[in-house]
This record gives sequence, structure tokens and C-alpha cells, in this order.
Amino acid sequence: MKRGGNGVNSRVAASKGMSFSKSPVLAVSLPTWRSRVVLFVLFAAFAALAVRAIWLQGMSNEFLQKQGKSRYERTIELPATRGKIMDRNGQVLASSLPVKAVWAIPEDVLKSSPEKLAELARLLEMSNAELRKKLNSDRTFVYLKRQVEMDVIAKIDKLEIAGLDTRKEYKRFYPQGEVMTHVVGFTNVEDTGQESMELAQQKTLQGATGSRRVIKDRLGRIVEDVGLSKQPHDGKDLTLSVDSKLQYIAFSSIKEAVEKFNAKAGAAVVLDVKTGEVLALANYPTYNPNDRRVLTGEQLRNRVVTDTFEPGSTLKPFTVALALDTKRVTPDTMYETAPGYMVIGDRRVRDMHTYGTLSVSKIIQKSSNIGMAKIALPIPPQEMWEIFTKSGFGQQPKFGFPGAVAGRVRPYKSWKPIEQANMAFGHGISVSLLQLARSYMIFARDGDIIPLSFQKVTEPPVGQQVISPQTARQMRTMLESVVGPEGTASKAQVPGYRVGGKTGTAQKLINGRYSNNRNVGSFVGIAPMSNPRFIIAVMLDDVSGVYRTGGWVAAPTFAALAANALRAANVAPDSTVTDIIIPENPLEDSL
Repeated sequence: MKRGGNGVNSRVAASKGMSFSKSPVLAVSLPTWRSRVVLFVLFAAFAALAVRAIWLQGMSNEFLQKQGKSRYERTIELPATRGKIMDRNGQVLASSLPVKAVWAIPEDVLKSSPEKLAELARLLEMSNAELRKKLNSDRTFVYLKRQVEMDVIAKIDKLEIAGLDTRKEYKRFYPQGEVMTHVVGFTNVEDTGQESMELAQQKTLQGATGSRRVIKDRLGRIVEDVGLSKQPHDGKDLTLSVDSKLQYIAFSSIKEAVEKFNAKAGAAVVLDVKTGEVLALANYPTYNPNDRRVLTGEQLRNRVVTDTFEPGSTLKPFTVALALDTKRVTPDTMYETAPGYMVIGDRRVRDMHTYGTLSVSKIIQKSSNIGMAKIALPIPPQEMWEIFTKSGFGQQPKFGFPGAVAGRVRPYKSWKPIEQANMAFGHGISVSLLQLARSYMIFARDGDIIPLSFQKVTEPPVGQQVISPQTARQMRTMLESVVGPEGTASKAQVPGYRVGGKTGTAQKLINGRYSNNRNVGSFVGIAPMSNPRFIIAVMLDDVSGVYRTGGWVAAPTFAALAANALRAANVAPDSTVTDIIIPENPLEDSL
């Protein structure tokens, strides 16, 4: 029987007088110092780990918590409701409706069945290809569609698509659509004002968004509400000066005129003589702010405040008023206008008809360019420039409406005689329709002019005197004669009311030259003349046809607008004349 080898070796070692612990097999071959180094390194490593643990758990606790929160906590924006816009009578012109934005985590949504994705595309009103293009993104978050109606959101929720979620937001709604759009404007998908009063009053309307902290899981679902961080503050409501009834009348009148006279565009504005409030502002062509999928520059242009044109004969009353105010003429001062033209330097000024000898009153009534040139030339250019600027021409408007232009009045020191004569009858100067309407305040308000306002006024503003009250009354008498059977605006007569105003027909500058067949026809009127309530200005651009002067196209547009506006505002009639007499061939403005 064999015995174990180890037992034999042990007995052999013992027989030689050698202990087991000193066996050569078990002898340490490494130096002692190396083992101590290894022991020290291990101790140092454990010490470093201990220090790091103490640092992380004690000193860096706030940092680690912040890093952890950034991976599971999210701040959700709480949108504020944009303030309403209302007309002067409290009728809502713009309000915000609750909607939602649909967003997705592409990786998770693409795991859904093709049937669900097809239904999602249908509900979002997009093609399957368009939906998949948005989902085939390397981003972890994409918006599929903004401002989705709540009934559609309810159908999307029923699909129960993983990785799909919604975010609360608001969509602006405009009850009066295209009628009021150039006054109210619109907002973009971020609920930020883009045009008109929505843009001008952005800070007032938008309010302040709030926020709250939530904990979300990997799929973006909220699993815990941490708490409210900031309370949202809704925007303030805005009450405009505009009257919805008058706005509809102005819009309908200008739309009908553009279509009837085959004009390129048209515009109208109605001002309150007592307060300076803008009661109506209409443009055509226009657009529907609730559906802006197809927009053109022509539709967006707010011609009343952003477009300038040469006012033509509507500017004649200002030079006459200056001459009356400085006692250079009286309403009965006579001027010879025959033979229908006059030469100033190397240029010729002409009238549409040969009138012979005319008084100052008749010069306004017949709209004689020759008579105006003779009145203007003895006046120092500086005085004419001052009445133009005091009336608001060439000045930057200060009524807080975006895009409002200053127009142009050249410095008087550079005026030549022919240029001064041209300005007297409305050429060589540019104005906006709103500036032109406001300037007639000096005739309707006994010589002073007040600021305009697009917001409802509670206290009448203080005016700046431009001409004397006596001169203003004399000018009102002349302006009323323009609307009579012998004036250039006989088509502007309104049954039952005394009205007055001035027609204007100005040739358009095309490539630096005045066109013979393209012009702007305008009319600015005051109603009623016994106690002025409204100033109404109308402009038609590029009228096609034989009859295209202000007397033929703008005057009847004013008459229709004024008649309806006066009745809508319950203004008592001030005339017993109800049978309007219009000559077969009414006088026309001199171009």
C-alpha cells in the first residue's frame, strides 16, 4: 500500500532536524520592502476612495442633486392667456382659444403600428410621408403640429401612441375676419403680435408666462408634480376706438367701390372730430386673419397708414386758409384764370376747363390750378411749409400704430416757383390717407388740430391752433360749396345732411415721370357741416376707365359711406334737402 508523498517528505524533513515552516518550498522569494509598498498603495487607494466618498456625500451634495434633477425633472411653461381686443362698445374683436401642440419622441412613436401612424397623419392633416419625414429625425424631441383644436386632440389621445404628448397653448380667433383685420392685426404661432394693434400693444396684451416643476419618466410622461415655480399672469384687455358698425360700413363701401370702378386698391378712414378717435379704418384688398395659408403683399398692406401718395386738389384748402389767415385775400378776392393755362418758368400749369375770372371761393369750388398758383406764389415759401407741417404733413405720426409713415415735405429753402405752385395744388408732396384725414381737423374744429388715437378716449385732448376760428368757418363754407351742383364733388351729396369736402386727383409717378392714365382719386369730407361729427377720407388707386377722377369715383364712395355712418351713429339730419341734384357732366379736378 502506497503512502502519500507529502507525509514521506515531512518525515524526511523532520528526520534531518528541519521544521515544516522553514521548508524551502515555502520560502518567500520577494524582498520585504516590496510587500510593504504594495500594502501602502492599497491603503492609499482605500483612503482616496474614503475621502472621495466623504466629499461627494458631504461637500458636493447640492451639485449631485442638481445633476440628478436635470435628468428627470423638467420645467413646464404655463402659458398666459393673451388679453382680448374689443371695440369701443365692448364687442370682442380678438380672443384666445385653448389649443394644444402635438410633440413626439420619434424613436418611440415609430414603434407604433402603421395603421395608428396613418390615422395620426390624417388627424394632423398631413400626408404619411410628411409625418414620417418629421419622425425620421435624429432629434429626441420634435413638434408634429402646433395649435391643434381640442376635439382633434381628444381623437389623438384615443390612439394611445407611446412617445406622443401634447402641450397647452392658445390660438387667436378674430370674429370679424377680413372686415377688421387691418385694425386688429394677427399673431403668429407663438402668440406674438405681427401686425396692427396686436403688434403695437404686444407688451400689454401678452401677459407673463408661468412655470412648474415636474418629474418625467423616460417616455416623457409626468409621474410626479414637484410644485409651482411661477404663477402666470394673463394679458390685459384692450379697448379700441373703433366702432364695429362704422367699420363694417367703411369696409363694405370701399370694397364695393374698388370692384365697381375696377381699381387696383382702395382705402377709407373715419375720424371723430371731437376726440380724434379712429372710428373706422378699411383697406381692400384684404385677408382673413383666421386663415392665412395664402397671403400676398397686396393683402397685407395697410394703405391708410403705410402708403403715401400725392394728395392733389385735397391740399388746396390749406394754401387758401393760409392766405385768408394772413389777410392776403378774402373769400371774394378775384383772380383771372383765362385762358385756362399759365406759364411758370419753363413749365405750364393748366385747368381742366377755362373758367375766366374766379373768386377765391370759386377757385376752391371749381378746383382751379391756375387760381391756386396765383394765390400761392406771393406767399413766402416758409409760411406755406409751416402750415403744411403744423397740419401734420411730413411729420412722423405719434399715434402708436406700426408702419405709419411720415410722408414728405421738402425744405422750403430749395423750393422753386413752379414747385411752390405745384405744392399749392397737391403735387410734389406726399401724405398718407390718415395724415390727410387728420389735417382736415383744422377746418372741422375751428382751426385747431388734435392727436389721433386708436384706443378709446375718456377725456377730449387739447388741440394746437393752426388757423383762426374765423378762417376755419370761412373754409367750411367753401368746402360745402364744392359738394353743391356747381362743384367738383356734386356726387358727394348726402340726402338730409349738409356735408362738405374736397376732391383730389393726382397723377402717379411712374419711372420718374407723371403718368397720363394712372392716378389716385381721393376725397376728404366733413359731416354734418352744421356741427361736424365725422371726417371721412376715401382713396381709390389706379382706377381703370374713362371716369377716374376723385369727383367721379371717390366722391360717390364718400356719399354712400357718410350716409350710412351718420344714420348708424344716430346723427340728426341738418338739412331738409332730400332730392339730390347732380349735373349730367359734373366738373372734374384739374390733374
